[in-house]
Amino acid sequence: MRINLIAVGKKMPDWISDGIEHYKKQLPKNYNFSITVIESQSRKSKSPEQTKNLEERLILDAASDSNLLIAFDELGKQQTSKELSKSIEKWQLNADSVALIIGGADGLSHELKQKCSLIWGLSNLTLTHSMARLLAVEQIYRSYSLLSNHPYHRS
Repeated sequence: MRINLIAVGKKMPDWISDGIEHYKKQLPKNYNFSITVIESQSRKSKSPEQTKNLEERLILDAASDSNLLIAFDELGKQQTSKELSKSIEKWQLNADSVALIIGGADGLSHELKQKCSLIWGLSNLTLTHSMARLLAVEQIYRSYSLLSNHPYHRS
């Protein structure tokens, strides 16, 4: 199994980067998790659709070795931590290569969402892209802890 979190965005605040690194370090060395950051595209003289289409190409290039694409979107289906851990367990059994996708400021193109197997929501709250990235990484760690009976998660 491989999980690649693909996120469109700019430089994050240090405290967000520190939080992401904290959770990444908690994962075992053999846990195949990576983060690919795609620089936000300039919105000058471009429509939101043009920006999303350009970012779509970059995202699909970054996800080219993934057999399962999952987009995070404000209208996506919310997952519990336990449901996410069950998904990760299934990915492990299937040896899936998964791309979890966080779009840019304008969101994801309709065409990219159509190419995704699933559309998930992180929260009913509006989150900054850097907060969404931190939340996704923490939930991946939480899922790992659930699957390995580590006491981090409490019900």
